Amino acid sequence: MPESSQKLTSFLRPYWKQIIIGPFLMLVEVVMDLAQPRMMQRIIDVGIAQMDMSIVINTGLIMIGLALIGAFGGAGNTAFAVWVSQRYGADLRTALFRKIQSLSFGNLDKLETGQLITRLTNDVTQIQLVVLIALRILVRAPLILVGSLIMAVITSPSLALILLALGPVSLLVIILVIRKAHPMFLRVQERLDRINTVMQENLSGIRVVKAFVRGDYENQRFGNANENLRNDTVKAMRLVAVVMPFMMLAVNIGVACVIWFGGLQVAAGNMKVGQIMAFVNYLLHALFSLMMVSMLLIQISRAKASADRIQEVLNSKPEINDKTNALTMFQPRGKVAFESVTFGYDDNYQEPVLRDVSFEVQPGQTVAILGATGSGKSSLVNLIPRFYDVMGGKVKIDNIDVRDIKNDALRKSVVFVLQESVLFSGTIRDNIRYGRPEATDPEVVEAAKAAQAHDFISGFPEGYDTQLGQRGVNLSGGQKQRVAIARALVTKPRILILDDSTSSVDVETEARIQDSLAELMKDCTSFIIAQRISTVLNADKILILEDGKIAAQGTHSQLLKSSPIYREIYNSQLGNGGIDIA
Repeated sequence: MPESSQKLTSFLRPYWKQIIIGPFLMLVEVVMDLAQPRMMQRIIDVGIAQMDMSIVINTGLIMIGLALIGAFGGAGNTAFAVWVSQRYGADLRTALFRKIQSLSFGNLDKLETGQLITRLTNDVTQIQLVVLIALRILVRAPLILVGSLIMAVITSPSLALILLALGPVSLLVIILVIRKAHPMFLRVQERLDRINTVMQENLSGIRVVKAFVRGDYENQRFGNANENLRNDTVKAMRLVAVVMPFMMLAVNIGVACVIWFGGLQVAAGNMKVGQIMAFVNYLLHALFSLMMVSMLLIQISRAKASADRIQEVLNSKPEINDKTNALTMFQPRGKVAFESVTFGYDDNYQEPVLRDVSFEVQPGQTVAILGATGSGKSSLVNLIPRFYDVMGGKVKIDNIDVRDIKNDALRKSVVFVLQESVLFSGTIRDNIRYGRPEATDPEVVEAAKAAQAHDFISGFPEGYDTQLGQRGVNLSGGQKQRVAIARALVTKPRILILDDSTSSVDVETEARIQDSLAELMKDCTSFIIAQRISTVLNADKILILEDGKIAAQGTHSQLLKSSPIYREIYNSQLGNGGIDIA
């Protein structure tokens, strides 16, 4: 069994009792089914041949009784198979979701959203279907096949040679189809990844699509992905479709041979009609069970592709891991220091994003970070809560390397507000206290007021109980940013990072937010990435990043005198304002 399948079968262990009972009930059904042709043979060769109606009636009643017992076994097996497969699928999805939650930013950069959605849905469904079919067909088909072969030999050893000729040929065709089908189904799942990615991008960016009148382009992009999925699916299913006609051909050839040679034996007086009919039944049972096995194996081949993809996620190891002796309790004062920090994505030493960055921030200070696009501003602040690990140097909080602190403890003290505000479906109140569910209503209101969100929230008919659509679609960009800031403030962090999180807010509102933050977060160390220089004039320290290095640092007045880059930014946005920069 493939390694991936071996690991995924561990999710079946909690249901081992049901997995034993289900096949046992199927065995009951198979035994009852295999007994029917012999009963029919007795009715024909004894009851009808001797004109003895008592044998016909009694044997018929026995057949009905056996059928009822078999139906009970089959229904019980189906019930257990459905029960196990559904719980198996639910457990597997839960494990996948939890694994994704545990992955680091670096892992998620490599695993696209569309791929993860496919693996959580379609791939799990493929494996779940195999479990359901396996507990039904994988148990029934081999039992029927072996039982039919045995009963066929008992019924007529000479006619059983027909099965010996047809069986190996059918098996060879099945093996060849499966070998070719596996890579095809893997390609189909990859195509499904692509179509999910296109849909996810298009739906999340539908406003951009409409704003730039790119509907035709997106339709074409989706059409290409959809056509590729269709073509590869047709190729795979066309190959699989070969199995059924071939197996039906084998069945019909087998029946024709049995009737031909059996008829000759009956004419010669060496065999009875009931015996022929019983053998035909066993032949049909055997070949149809082989057909069921072939279809199951093809489905397993398809599920193997899904299993490999799921296993890839489950085997992914978070790039950011806690040390065994890491601090579990951490309540920093807020001192932050970068010591010769070098960082690059995917540990790219050739083209690092940050190079030899060093600075120190005292508790309670506000640090502003300025720089051109791509200068490394967001990368720098991402290292503080350890979303990524440095390649060289150290990031310290209160003189403790962030790698020596458990991630949960660290991130409870360092709160991040992103430029793209992500809100969740639910009430505004629930979104604000997302990071601190126990926050009281007065604390929620206080945070909302500091973020300048209280007024517009109060303007809604349901106030803080207003239901938000997916990603906060019924709020404007500025409103979403203010709710996101309130969500951060309600956690009362020791270190607050605002990554251009007021870009959608007007200048006047931004100024009020800054004033509120200065009062509410006066003991909090704050990092502010901003495009507007007016936002950072009162910062305790301003860092100017250029090409991944700190080009200058100091206060506003210091940088006006010492940094040409800062003066250029300042003059381009505000003019010299009559300030002496000499």
